[in-house]
Amino acid sequence: MLALAISSDGPDRLKLTQVDEPNCNGNEALVAVHATSLNRGELRLLSIRPDGWIPGQDIVGIVERAAADGSGPTAGTRVAALVDQAGWAEHVAVPTDRLAVLPDAVSLAVAATLPVAGTTALRTLRHGGDLTGQQVLITGASGAVGRFQIQIARQQGGRVTAVAAARHGEDLRRLGAEQVVEAIELAEGPFSLITESVGGESLAHAIERVAPGGTIVMFGSSSGELTPVGFRQFVPGHEGARLQTFAYYTSGSAIGADIASLLALAASGRLETRVALTVPWTDIAQALDALRQRSISGKAVLTIGG
Repeated sequence: MLALAISSDGPDRLKLTQVDEPNCNGNEALVAVHATSLNRGELRLLSIRPDGWIPGQDIVGIVERAAADGSGPTAGTRVAALVDQAGWAEHVAVPTDRLAVLPDAVSLAVAATLPVAGTTALRTLRHGGDLTGQQVLITGASGAVGRFQIQIARQQGGRVTAVAAARHGEDLRRLGAEQVVEAIELAEGPFSLITESVGGESLAHAIERVAPGGTIVMFGSSSGELTPVGFRQFVPGHEGARLQTFAYYTSGSAIGADIASLLALAASGRLETRVALTVPWTDIAQALDALRQRSISGKAVLTIGG
């Protein structure tokens, strides 16, 4: 089969090459991949993984062979899934607890935007517990995860303040943000839950704005900056607050169930996704450049095969 694998002598360190078909364990379905979306974290992986490694986490496609243990959907079923790697290929082996059946009302491209960004949004917000009436601060709010967080937090009763450039203000208010500020320094707290993806000075300002007993969930560091953290930043005024790190791959099981709930929201029109760019996987250089330059507002989707 064909796959986009790491290659030191290829453009963007990638090369479309022939590789072996995946071997499926008993609890894994063989999925023919039709679409995938890019995630910012994959940019770093492209620079550090060895030759031959196949990237790709968000996948949408058709079950070609059902899992041998009888779990999961039957052959011919449309599915969306989250895998740790190897999604940029014509076929991938997927544990059945990491995939969900794709409703007819949701397109392949829309579904491809959900696994990583959507589950990250769901699971970071869960660290805030019951959000009803709670003040929630979301940094990096114009990104895919942030846009999902705004919508889900609002639906759960949270009162959302989003940090994003002014040009995104109207859009993010439409999604459910009560306030949109251009810098975290302008956000008025305190906040029971802060989702923080910028790091550096942004995280330091987040600590200044967290409520006593509140939670700051750190799930990224787009600034690349370190944040000195000390006890005195939390007292007085932020007693009992905690810093919680987050990575989807250590966030627990039932990923497939979470993807299913996201797909249901999308199918009912309660979760808006944004596909900003759709290109064949042979044109991945265009999509990677758009991601690096932040020239698109939304997800870049690759179509595979055909």
